[in-house]
Amino acid sequence: MSSTIKVHLPHPSTPMRYKLFLTVVTLAGLWLASPAIAQLSQSRPVVLVSPFPAGSGSDLVARAVSPGLAQALGQPVVVENKPGAGGAIGAQFVARAKPDGHTLFLASLSFSVLPSLMELGFDPVKDFEAVTLLGLQGMAFVVSTSLPVNSMADLVALAKASPGKLNYASAGNGSIGHLAGELLKNERSLDIVHVPFKGTPEALTAIMMGEVQMGLITIPAVEPQIKAGKVKVLGVTGSKRFTGLPDVPTMAEAGFPSVGDSVWYAVLVPAGTPKEVVAQLNTAFGQALTKPATIERLEGPAKTTPTISTPQEANAYVRSQIVKWSNVASQAGLKPQAAK
Repeated sequence: MSSTIKVHLPHPSTPMRYKLFLTVVTLAGLWLASPAIAQLSQSRPVVLVSPFPAGSGSDLVARAVSPGLAQALGQPVVVENKPGAGGAIGAQFVARAKPDGHTLFLASLSFSVLPSLMELGFDPVKDFEAVTLLGLQGMAFVVSTSLPVNSMADLVALAKASPGKLNYASAGNGSIGHLAGELLKNERSLDIVHVPFKGTPEALTAIMMGEVQMGLITIPAVEPQIKAGKVKVLGVTGSKRFTGLPDVPTMAEAGFPSVGDSVWYAVLVPAGTPKEVVAQLNTAFGQALTKPATIERLEGPAKTTPTISTPQEANAYVRSQIVKWSNVASQAGLKPQAAK
């Protein structure tokens, strides 16, 4: 069982530690003594909104962390699925909720792509504040077993030698698999063709059948096919190798760091939520994500590594991802469409 990823700060000197201890004790006393400091109400449950259906990666992550969160907060936590429009329906619901910390949004990498795909009824930057990063789920760049390549360098060389003859699969226009392919095309000046499918299972099947040569697929979906020899894997996303595939290099190790973003999960609240409530939630998530039971649930079927951050770090990361993928989508010629 791997440990939760934490942010480590330099250790202060002993006198500084004592001062810090006194400061923490003082602030804790003020928190408990002052009714003016905003806190979560104990009379209502906390609702964690997953913008995708039951059984999805987002749903699995939400249900993995909610028991530990409820224990840390000392009150019920309810997971509510609000699927549709690529996650936009759930996001809009939370954006318009009362900013009191009782309605949380489980954002993921797809959230950073939404502004590039459709005209939204909310602003993904101005209408939300982050509580914490929650977890990272790897993806694998896989190719058909019939393709004569064994590395990303081999693949690029083959693509350059046969322009327009190789294609890549994705779970649909605007999906992360699509945008990652466009990023690869632009950075390496490749002429490869995008083939969108209705979802990940269809895209993976096409690669296994050799109908499409390559694609970036989430590890929970593709790991069994890799181990069964039905596809070849050239690299995985993330800052370190995936424990289930220890011999496979990261995309950065393979020389393609910009295509190395994992699927991330973060908890957001409506803009205007009191900072004290955000801090209270951040502390509770930090406690939940270090519980062995939570780690086991996250690292099980969801293949997600628990990740702890400050609200400021989470805000900066989510917003940087929106900028990155908006730029890639613009270069790919994608324009926001009116919501149907």
